[in-house]
Amino acid sequence: MPVIIGGVIDHVHLLVSLKPTHQISEVLRDIKRKSSEWVHKEIGDRGFVWQDGYGVFSVSLSQIPTVRRYIENQEDHHRTRTFREEYVEFDERYLW
Repeated sequence: MPVIIGGVIDHVHLLVSLKPTHQISEVLRDIKRKSSEWVHKEIGDRGFVWQDGYGVFSVSLSQIPTVRRYIENQEDHHRTRTFREEYVEFDERYLW
């Protein structure tokens, strides 16, 4: 279940609550598939595609308000620090 969704032009953040029976790869596959279909149909951008990879982080219940604020303030946050500068370790094949 989504708690908050937000992002900027080159990436998106999702704060979701998952049941222990959910498989992250299947959830992300479905989100990417459905959102791609929506972009193609509603916006008309037939060239839109998601990157192959994704990053997943778990947070404790006590940190949900902090993560929510972080997602809500993405535009302000990335005025001073790019996604590339923020993401410490990454495999280029899955990001750009």
